[in-house]
Amino acid sequence: MAAFELVIRPREGWQPVDLREIWTYRDLLRFLVWRDIKIRYKQTLLGGLWAVLQPLIAMLIFGLLFNRIAGIRNVGAPYPLFTFAGLVPWTFFANAIGLASNSLVGSEQMIRKIYFPRVMLPMAMIAALALDMLISLVMMAGLMLYYRWPTTTALLWLPVFLFGSCLASSGLGLFLSALNVQYRDVKYAVPFFTQMMFFVTPVLYPVSLVPANFQFILVLNPIAGMVEGFRHALLGSPVSWTLVTASFTESLLLFLAGLFFFRRLERTFADVI
Repeated sequence: MAAFELVIRPREGWQPVDLREIWTYRDLLRFLVWRDIKIRYKQTLLGGLWAVLQPLIAMLIFGLLFNRIAGIRNVGAPYPLFTFAGLVPWTFFANAIGLASNSLVGSEQMIRKIYFPRVMLPMAMIAALALDMLISLVMMAGLMLYYRWPTTTALLWLPVFLFGSCLASSGLGLFLSALNVQYRDVKYAVPFFTQMMFFVTPVLYPVSLVPANFQFILVLNPIAGMVEGFRHALLGSPVSWTLVTASFTESLLLFLAGLFFFRRLERTFADVI
């Protein structure tokens, strides 16, 4: 790595994002990602299978409740496939904002003793969860083979929706992690927040079942369009491109807002934490 001079000065107000600094510390980001993966699966009995069990068990439970009891049918694909395809991005999103929101508080000693771009802590948490999503997608492929459900050219859209899910997760994760340093009760609010968001995200039901006068709730939800997009890419299901466009735009704006909000509070982390 090329040598460079780093001058640390007190900063006030809104700060620009120093991309050169982040690129210089890219090796640290790789180390943090690998550290988070090892810590999450260290001394676990099932290891990486937890990445599959969480959406799989949810699929079985909610499949029974909504398909058999609530009578949700005619979703275009077998209901287990429909549900699992929605749970893959949702599980990533929920875990990402939960882990990222506590990333700074959990690295208190590291923040106090050395200087590095603090943004790498929540971003490493989120990047480490990409492995879980990959394992879940492999499980999704197995389910599609079991149900003999064919893939379509819509699968080419999958990287786009993966990117959108990462933007939404990163934006909220950055915002909540910075806020959690100032107000520690954020960690208690995040689980409640994700539980409420789950029911206003079309994970277990199609968008077509949402009454027209409540559609605006989905439009305001940045992960709603990504869930629909995943189903379109994996199962070839019909998709509302209006919802997808709105969610993608909101995810991008949320990421930029979260990044600048994080930078705004970053100078106080070592003192407050």
